[in-house]
Amino acid sequence: MKEKKQIRLTSAEIAQLWAQYLSDSASQCILLYFLEKVEDEEIKPIIEYAAQLSSRHIQEIANILTEEKHTLPQGFKVEDDVNLTAPRLYSDTYVLQFIHQMSKVGLTGYAASLSSTVRKDITDYYKTCLIDTMTLFEMSKDTLLTKGIYVRSPYFPNLDHADFVDKQSFMWDFFGEKRPLTAIEVSNLYTNAQRNALGIATLMGFSQVAKSKDVTQFFIKGIEIAKKHVQLFSEKLAESDIPVAVSWAAEVTNVTSHVFSEKLMMYYVATLNALGIGYYGTGIAQSPRIDLGVMYNKMSVKVQMYAEDGANIMIENKWLEQPPLASDRKELANKNNQS
Repeated sequence: MKEKKQIRLTSAEIAQLWAQYLSDSASQCILLYFLEKVEDEEIKPIIEYAAQLSSRHIQEIANILTEEKHTLPQGFKVEDDVNLTAPRLYSDTYVLQFIHQMSKVGLTGYAASLSSTVRKDITDYYKTCLIDTMTLFEMSKDTLLTKGIYVRSPYFPNLDHADFVDKQSFMWDFFGEKRPLTAIEVSNLYTNAQRNALGIATLMGFSQVAKSKDVTQFFIKGIEIAKKHVQLFSEKLAESDIPVAVSWAAEVTNVTSHVFSEKLMMYYVATLNALGIGYYGTGIAQSPRIDLGVMYNKMSVKVQMYAEDGANIMIENKWLEQPPLASDRKELANKNNQS
């Protein structure tokens, strides 16, 4: 306690806590809606556990920021941003896949948050978040396996000897016949195809329940971008005779009534865009084949342009909450002179 009072939060700690508060407040709205609609008794405890984590995180972050005299983000609220009485928009299978993917994102995000913390209480908090999210990851993974709907990455033949690269064409053969994909290249292509496929289903549901024309068209544009990316990933995998066929579109119902606020849906799509750019960056870094790097770069630019369109919609509607900013010393000096 003495350390907490003596040491201020760093900018990195504030950034992570602020962003997580927004994320968990949004997740709580969606998870409570899923919990209202779930029918599968094996999936229900997983949703309950995920919702409990979000609720606990919101309270713990609020306590930390309030004690440090930081204003809380507005975030999202159940009474404003979700209609719990609305009909089912997604199937239980989609919900399980959604939670499993979000648990993966959470593990990566909490690890990054933990590595940027200094204060012991914040470090301990993120250690707990990692342990809890690992539990959620295992619960969702094991249930997917039990139900026979876990989508595994492609298998490779057994490696019978070690080898070294002896030709520059391993990286640079852009126009000629290309070498087979490496295991890490296959992994990135396959998982990115999976993420985009789930994103398509998410955006389909969002597009059905959005009410304003610009938001609906924005979601439809995102579906087309994601479909194109799945196609490109599939084509690269097919070059090495690795098939990929995945779609979660059938897990979206025909509901068109109000379910989520447009503010909440736009926030989620903005988050998915940011994650996608990050995953594509990883694909570039881990793909020695230049054609893959070029492909990922083009995709990243496309997503960035799409994300800018979304940000403009959010700004116009006052849905984009401003993150903590550094002090503008010139503005403070000018105000002092004016007084």
